[in-house]
Amino acid sequence: MFPNSSPEDEISLLVIVVDVNPIWWGQQAQREPEFTLSKCLDAVMVLGNSHTAMTRTNKLAVIASHCQDSHFLYPSKNWRGGDNVGDDACSSGDGKYELLSVANNLIAEEIRNVMSKTEVRGNSTDTLLAGSLAKALCYINRVSKELDVGQDLKSRILVIKAAEDCALQYMNFMNVIFAAQKQNILIDACVLDSDSGLLQQACDITGGLYLKIPHKLALAQYLLDCLQNPTTTDGQAQKEETQASYMIFAAVTPM
Repeated sequence: MFPNSSPEDEISLLVIVVDVNPIWWGQQAQREPEFTLSKCLDAVMVLGNSHTAMTRTNKLAVIASHCQDSHFLYPSKNWRGGDNVGDDACSSGDGKYELLSVANNLIAEEIRNVMSKTEVRGNSTDTLLAGSLAKALCYINRVSKELDVGQDLKSRILVIKAAEDCALQYMNFMNVIFAAQKQNILIDACVLDSDSGLLQQACDITGGLYLKIPHKLALAQYLLDCLQNPTTTDGQAQKEETQASYMIFAAVTPM
């Protein structure tokens, strides 16, 4: 996500917000059974592993955005920092970078817990994306306060969007976007289904990259190619095509 090499005193934090809306993913399993939530999370872990392994100062967080709440998949309440890395490394025995193995296991465990407790009631089927982004900003703020003297934090939020936008979240969403802009936090978006006017605004205002995925099965490759190398031609073309199309959404949104 950060193309320039970072010195030891620069911390690169990537927060990935994944839309795990159970209604949308249930319908998706019927439309395209070869691309499921599990496959999507596999792609997320590929990107997360790549970011974490790039340099030891890189940090990662993953948040599941549900229709009921937002939930940290990593780091989770079961994460004990470096205390349990050695144990996991010994048990894996496959030579993988220990931290990556721990992160992957925790993400898989947490998403199982989240989805197993899902109870969709009434009309509460919209993904609470604004709340998830607010949680991401709070986490970034917390990390910034834990830095050592002389360290600099560069943060980025990546949203992987599945379900359609919710117009009722517009004001809360815009407040989050402007808060991110004020803190120089870029918001990137990878949209799996219909274009998102909200996320187009977020990417345009904060200077992030907006990408509508044309082939879902290649999600991991798109994430690595376009988001880790944001100056590539394909990524820039996608951003230019969608940059100005969000004004219609704002005009029809009830105040």
